[in-house]
Amino acid sequence: MNNRNVLKIGFIGAGKMAYALANGWLSTGLLKSRYLIASAHPSDEVSLKLFKSLGAEAVTENRSVVEKSQIIFISVKPAVVKHVLDDVKNISNGKLFVSIAMGVTLNEIEEILPSDSRVIRVMPNTPAIVQAACSCFVKGKTATHNDAELIRELFEKIGTCEEVSENMIDAITALSGSGPAYVFVMIEALADGGVKMGLPRDLAYKLATQTVLGSAKLVKDTNTHPAILKDNVTSPSGSTASGLHHLEKNNFRGALIGCVEAATLRCREISSKTK
Repeated sequence: MNNRNVLKIGFIGAGKMAYALANGWLSTGLLKSRYLIASAHPSDEVSLKLFKSLGAEAVTENRSVVEKSQIIFISVKPAVVKHVLDDVKNISNGKLFVSIAMGVTLNEIEEILPSDSRVIRVMPNTPAIVQAACSCFVKGKTATHNDAELIRELFEKIGTCEEVSENMIDAITALSGSGPAYVFVMIEALADGGVKMGLPRDLAYKLATQTVLGSAKLVKDTNTHPAILKDNVTSPSGSTASGLHHLEKNNFRGALIGCVEAATLRCREISSKTK
């Protein structure tokens, strides 16, 4: 990706995920705010102000985003994707469109846009804002190898990025796209447990947060199976064994497996409704 600082990126839809991506790339120094633009409905003053706070241009109509950008991110709700693409398709001029809209397939987007439009579908997550995103992408029919490498490089600047087949995207959305919410609940619950047992709340949150962060880093950096690392912490007749026993009695694993399943099924339901 040559001349990164003059790469012009636009977001049709200036919501939380769009803001997380923009903020993440700006924080790395990869992009300059004057080359970023985002659109939002006039009533969405919060999103418009957030993008302006980054030094980016924030507008209330989508055509400016397409006209001023080399890469256009589709970051609106699934139900309005067709509407916004119909509005800009006659000025797309073979540009690269990157969809982060849940449940909207590549084929659906490609059928709306002109045949020379290049499309890539990405599922990132909100830790992009701290350069710790987990992203996966699928290349559309007319997207080039260079397009795919550009997107891979962009997303690897703010975390990890994997190329996958599109039939995996719903499960990926449920696991890593929605996953931060599950982890935030776990951190909150761990801290609540510490408070229940006498710890000050600020200390409990620090301990819970660092424990989750450190444990994830240990799995990633050592490439060791989590079960082995769990066994390494669990001494005979110890406190960890008692805690794990309580989790098993209360279906902790089953609850997590079930939440990913439920979220995947919801993604598929939304996808069927957008067709």
